[in-house]
Amino acid sequence: MKIAVIGTGYVGLVTGTCFADSGNNVICVDNNPEKLKRLMAGEVPIYEPGLDTLFKRAIREHRMTFTDDLAAAVKASDILFLCLPTPPGADGQADLSSVISVSERIGEYIDDYKVIVNKSTVPVGTADNVRMAIEAKSKAPFDVVSNPEFLREGAAVNDFQKPERVVIGTSSERAAEVMKELYEPFVRSGNPIIIMDERSSEMTKYAANGFLATKITFMNEVANLCERVGANVDHVRRGIGTDSRIGNRFLFAGIGFGGSCFPKDVQALYHTAKQHNYDFQLLGAVNSVNNEQKLSIVKKMKAYYNGKIEGRTFGVWGLTFKPETDDVREAPSIYIIRALIDLGAHIKAYDPEARHTFPEAIGEEYSSKIDFVEDQSAALEDIDALVISTEWNEFRRPDFDIFKKLMKEPVIFDGRNLYDLDRMEALNITYFSVGRRGVNINRNVIDV
Repeated sequence: MKIAVIGTGYVGLVTGTCFADSGNNVICVDNNPEKLKRLMAGEVPIYEPGLDTLFKRAIREHRMTFTDDLAAAVKASDILFLCLPTPPGADGQADLSSVISVSERIGEYIDDYKVIVNKSTVPVGTADNVRMAIEAKSKAPFDVVSNPEFLREGAAVNDFQKPERVVIGTSSERAAEVMKELYEPFVRSGNPIIIMDERSSEMTKYAANGFLATKITFMNEVANLCERVGANVDHVRRGIGTDSRIGNRFLFAGIGFGGSCFPKDVQALYHTAKQHNYDFQLLGAVNSVNNEQKLSIVKKMKAYYNGKIEGRTFGVWGLTFKPETDDVREAPSIYIIRALIDLGAHIKAYDPEARHTFPEAIGEEYSSKIDFVEDQSAALEDIDALVISTEWNEFRRPDFDIFKKLMKEPVIFDGRNLYDLDRMEALNITYFSVGRRGVNINRNVIDV
């Protein structure tokens, strides 16, 4: 099939590459000259495991091209995917200006039947708005489809090529058949293509992310209570995760969720509810608790040091919101580091992939005060304590003898529960995690 993918951000690039890899001809459209230059040179501008190989193969076999000429791409394609940013405004409402603007331009260019597919995460009713924007500019036949993505950063290629389900929102039988043919190669194992109306499809995406965010937040609340009653959240997680009604995924306690999806989508769904005079109290609580959870580790540090943070040096392992990505959007590390710097601390930070993405995300005021080091050992040299913010695999089995040699004293504040409590105690390492007892070798008073 002939496909245009408009927007080559995270979703757009994965979508275009995977469709090209399955034999389609894909034109990727973007208005960023620097990004287009890198793409045309065969460079993947994001870190995503497995994407680089498929990307270079698609280019080599001439199945994927890049342009800033939207008109040419529209005329040359049968299916147009809108993979455009929908960032939250100050009130949490999704900003649809890019989606509507591009839709209007599509209306100026189409001259025969097209299927316009919303891949962006958008509020309920956006398909109708896109349809009206195009109709205002064109009399040509077209259909609008809602096709939400369910890609996990760090596993996006596998998620796209082996989806658990494909959701297609359309009221057009013709468009439904086109979309089923397009996705048929990806569901040969029998996973379903679910056809529904556009509004239900749009709601499905928000409902899925809202539920997963709620599940994470519930476990973080349980973890906070575990610390106060002397329970171990790891044991609780295993105890409830074997219940088939609950399942064992998204039950790991930590320092809150981040990224480009959960925070934005929770806010957008909450705002949609407000627009329709419904108080979605649960989502309001999810957002509030998650914001507090990001700073829970700072509270423990302040308690351990009796509020005396100023002048201390802390190492930070992990800057991304999750491992296997370079995405730092809404990462807990941003909030932790800002808070520590505001308290007068010095920061040494290490992440395998985020050195180039983190400074802009945290802002020049803070990035200029961070010592970005090239390896995890360098982040340990002469520090008062280590903060673990992201659960990269390389952090799971470190040489703890190096900790004792390089650090002023072996103290770890672990936001991802990477290490065994008994081992930390045996190694004489002061260790605080989430939802578990603290290993307090120095016996400092800590009450949070």
